Amino acid sequence: MSKVVFTTKNSSSYDDRPEEYYHFPSTYLNQVRKAIGDYVVYYEPRRLSTADSSRGGRQSYFATARLEDVVEDRNHADHYYAIVSDFLSFDRPVPFLVGAHYYESALRKSDGTTNKGAFGRAVRQIPEAEFDQILKAGFAAELAEFEKNHHRSSTGLEEPLHIFERPIVEMTVSRKFRDQAFKTAVRAAYANRCALTGLCLINGGGRPEVQAAHIMPVADNGPDSIRNGLALSGTFHWLFDRGIISIDEDHKILVAKNSIPDQISKLLNANGKIVKPSDPNYWPHPYYLKYHREHTFKG
Repeated sequence: MSKVVFTTKNSSSYDDRPEEYYHFPSTYLNQVRKAIGDYVVYYEPRRLSTADSSRGGRQSYFATARLEDVVEDRNHADHYYAIVSDFLSFDRPVPFLVGAHYYESALRKSDGTTNKGAFGRAVRQIPEAEFDQILKAGFAAELAEFEKNHHRSSTGLEEPLHIFERPIVEMTVSRKFRDQAFKTAVRAAYANRCALTGLCLINGGGRPEVQAAHIMPVADNGPDSIRNGLALSGTFHWLFDRGIISIDEDHKILVAKNSIPDQISKLLNANGKIVKPSDPNYWPHPYYLKYHREHTFKG
């Protein structure tokens, strides 16, 4: 087994939904097969389309997942799907280059410049140590929280920190870690504002009151992806999870008839639509919104 980098973008011409599957040509089949049972990290390139003038990509790593299997695309010759599980968005994107440091050493030429040939490969193998460095940077907020809450001895005194002695990827399978990472990433994407009301409430301790809601529930195999998340205040989180409120494909707020009192409905955004993240990469994915309407909404 070996770890790999998957390059992808929202406007990809491939049949991608990275939270669940990654579409790729047979050129990369051997590299992908070697990674079955291991982990991948996702990277968004600078170019968002095949047009030479296309720019605007984050040039950053943004999520990780476990590679479960590879299956043939029966509708497109010489193409395959990498089936993944345990997708988890980073709490912040990780640039491929920070100062003179390349997270992937293969992307650096001997003269210190970027190896564009290596960069051009959509699937790249990556050493374990470099993979861990990317995850540590992507989950910096969670690691800081872990350090603060989990490293005191039974006497209450601080003890040396040892959380990096094992690969961080082992931590990412923990539900507690995943919940914290999902909450941090969704809150940041929505700037701590409730998507349904636009309110940004901060408690006396300086922490935002907004919660992170899954659109497609975890119990139904909904991924821990920002695109499957909404920042919601407690009351509206409860209403959304119970199908009293939903969202259509144009981001219009839907309310089940005669289900909420007027004083609650008046809190909803006046334009009738959700407040979306400023970065389109984080907008709710139509697939998950449709799932919520069809399986949860009572309208």
